[in-house]
Amino acid sequence: MPANELALRVLVFAIGLFVVARALSSAIRVFVLPRASNEPIARIVFTWMRRLFEVVIRGKPYAFRDRVLAYFAPVSLLLLPVVWLSLVLAGYSAIFWAFGVDSPGDALRVSGSSLFTLGFAPTAGTAEDIAAFSEAGIGLLLLALLISYLPTMYASFSRRELAVNLLEIRADSPPSAIAMIQRFHRLGRMDHFHAQLELWETWFADIGETHTSLAALAFFRSPQRDHSWVNAAGAIMDGAALYRSVVDVPKDIQADLTIRAGYLTLRRIADFFRVTYEREPGPDTPCSISEEDFGIACDELAASGVPLRADRAQAWRDFRGWRINYDQTLLALARLTMAPPAHWNGRPWEVIEPVNPDRTRPFGSRPG
Repeated sequence: MPANELALRVLVFAIGLFVVARALSSAIRVFVLPRASNEPIARIVFTWMRRLFEVVIRGKPYAFRDRVLAYFAPVSLLLLPVVWLSLVLAGYSAIFWAFGVDSPGDALRVSGSSLFTLGFAPTAGTAEDIAAFSEAGIGLLLLALLISYLPTMYASFSRRELAVNLLEIRADSPPSAIAMIQRFHRLGRMDHFHAQLELWETWFADIGETHTSLAALAFFRSPQRDHSWVNAAGAIMDGAALYRSVVDVPKDIQADLTIRAGYLTLRRIADFFRVTYEREPGPDTPCSISEEDFGIACDELAASGVPLRADRAQAWRDFRGWRINYDQTLLALARLTMAPPAHWNGRPWEVIEPVNPDRTRPFGSRPG
C-alpha cells in the first residue's frame, strides 16, 4: 500500500474513532453521569428542535402552543439516540474503510449491518470482526441506556407534578401567592403554613438536582395546561416572601429557608441553561413587581381579613429584598420553558389570553 494512502487511512481511522468516542461520551454525560453536564451534542439537538417548534407555534393562541410544545421535550429526547447512532454509524464507516474495505459505500453498508446487528454484510479479517462486534455492542448499549433512562425521568416528573397539582388546592390555578395566604387564613390554618414551606424546601432541592442532571425534564410540560413547575416555584417563593414581609404573624425562619432554597435552585437551573442574571442584586436592581403591584396585593390581603404589618413601606422594602434574588431567573426560566401566564408572578413576562378564562381573577383572589 502506498505511503500516502496508508497515511490517509490512518487519518480516517483516527477521525472515525474520535467521532465514535464523542458519541459515547455524549450519551454517558446525558444518561449516566449523576451531575449537571451541559453536553454540546444534546444542546445542539434541543436548540434546533426548539427553533423548529417556535416556527410552528409563532403567532398561535396559547392553547395551540401548549399542545404543540408538549411534544418538544419528548421528541428532542428521542432524537438524541438517533443522532448518536448516526455518529457511530459514520465513525465506524470510516474505521472499516481504514481497515481496507474497498469503497466508502461498502464501509457504510458493513457499519450499518454491524450497528443494527443485521448481519447481511460479512466482514473480512480479525480487525474488521472486532470492529463489527464492538459497534454492535455500542448500538445495543445506546438503546439500553435510553430505555433505562426513561423510567428514572418519569419518576422525577411524577414527583414534581404531584406537588404542582397539590398546590392548586391551596393556591388555585394558575397558582397565586395571594390566594394561598388568603385560603390558609380563611380556613384558620395559618399555623400550618410552616409545614407547607418545609415541603417546598424539599421540592426545590429535588428539582435542583433532577432538572440539571436530567435536563430535558425542565421542558416536560404539566398534564394540565395551566400548570407549570416554574409558576409553582414563583407562587411559593412569593407566598413565603409575603408571609415574611407583610403578614403580621410571628417570625418564621422557615420562610427564609424556603426562599433561599428556591432562588438557589432557580440559579442552578439557569446556570445550566446559560441564562444570565445579576448574581449580586442590590438596592438598585430592577424588579418586575412594582411598589404599586405590592400595594394592590396588600389591599387584597387586608380585604380578606389577613392581619398585616402597619409599616407598609418597610414591608415593601423587605419583600423587594427577597424578590430580587429570584426575579430575573424566575422570569427567564418562564420564557425558556414557555410557561403559561400566572397571576402576579406571571404577569410581567407575558400578556396573553387566559388559559382558563372562567377560572381567572386578578391576583388570584377568588371565593371558596
